[in-house]
Amino acid sequence: MLNRRLLLASPTLLALPAAAQTWPARPIRIIVPYPAGQTADILGRVIAERLTTALGQQVIVENKPGAGGTIGVDVAAKAAPDGYTLVVITISTHIIAPAVYPRLPYDPVKDFAPIVNVAQTPQTLITSPKSGIGSVKELIEKAKAGDLNFGSSGNGSAAHLAVELMLHAAGIRMTHVPFKGNADAQMALQSGDIQLMADAIPAIVGPIRAGKIQAIGVCDSRRSAYLPDAPTVAEQGFPSVIAVGSVGIGAPANTPASILDRLAAEMQRMLGEPAMLDKLKSLYFVPAGESLGQYGRFISSEIVRWREIVQAAGVKVE
Repeated sequence: MLNRRLLLASPTLLALPAAAQTWPARPIRIIVPYPAGQTADILGRVIAERLTTALGQQVIVENKPGAGGTIGVDVAAKAAPDGYTLVVITISTHIIAPAVYPRLPYDPVKDFAPIVNVAQTPQTLITSPKSGIGSVKELIEKAKAGDLNFGSSGNGSAAHLAVELMLHAAGIRMTHVPFKGNADAQMALQSGDIQLMADAIPAIVGPIRAGKIQAIGVCDSRRSAYLPDAPTVAEQGFPSVIAVGSVGIGAPANTPASILDRLAAEMQRMLGEPAMLDKLKSLYFVPAGESLGQYGRFISSEIVRWREIVQAAGVKVE
């Protein structure tokens, strides 16, 4: 009798399973916290297209850029946890942002249910052939001999912190020059205005093949299949310099478990499809695949690691 009274007094307990059983009954949105055309947006649209087929309901992308991705993520955090709002999760929005923004409007752990880590790509240290820096050893020698500049897309970005991680590990200093975006920084690198930067592999394969820039160190424990001739920073004596970006999908916290399970299953199936693997390869991404609990633990552990990096580098964003 007591259990029946509790159920009658709590209609939410009855409503959630019913909603989950009928889900999805209307279109679903994936919030991409970046402008259209960026890699995270392209990947979000690929996922939306395939989920539309898998779920039998329209899945649309909604771009909400600004403040390093935190504006769109905050919108997702405050959305109803009913399975009709998903969000693209990146290293910048959920792992680095908590360490560099003192007043972040959302909690990347408590406010979200990570569903699946779709793909990864390591940051890579790059220089211009004009710089005379063709290896990490040469970078350190030149940095100790005189003032060098490095660029990135603003303070606290993944590209910025990848270089800070390298500088800290090597015990050297360089002057940081922030740009509006990594594309602007890359132009400055090619012209010789800066001597070093880091960027994700999808953004540098083309310029490297054209001979405009060169990769001196991949920030991962293993070489990239897309840049097989580029050594890792670890190979060059600095195994702690690991900066691997990721792009995944999450939902607001308290989204019904049955909906999260369905989405995780569909996306895991998607990541095994040859067409999806070919698409990730065309974007120079490495398929990831951590799902639900695994993905959540990955985010939590990376937040701790990057907070230590940010504190060591003294990076703050007001």
